[in-house]
Amino acid sequence: MALHVGQKATRSMTVSRDAVKSYAELTGDYNPLHFDEEFARGTKFGALVAQGGLTTGLLHALVAMDMPGPGTVFLSQNWKFTAPVYIGDVPVIAQLPFENHFENADKDSIGPKDTGFQHALTGSFLLFKENGDV
Repeated sequence: MALHVGQKATRSMTVSRDAVKSYAELTGDYNPLHFDEEFARGTKFGALVAQGGLTTGLLHALVAMDMPGPGTVFLSQNWKFTAPVYIGDVPVIAQLPFENHFENADKDSIGPKDTGFQHALTGSFLLFKENGDV
């Protein structure tokens, strides 16, 4: 895919208990914030939250499959988690605006759709695409 400044790609998912469980089975992240409702209620989050890797994983899928697309990998990432993503109650949207082709630097935002696109994750990253489009 040839990229141009201002181009955007979007991908979404609903974070379910099954997704959280599958992620834990793959990674070993069984933090009680994700599974123990009583524990989570006693934290600043007040309820079960999804693993951060599920939100960053959505962005990884967007980059690998949508824009720039197949053959693209992350060379570096700098994430800031700015709000929790709660299990089951929000469709999470990843949106990638292409901002600076010449420096190969992009900024992203991921946020829950039903809260007016509150950002749950912001950051910057460097990408590599095998055919050199990025």
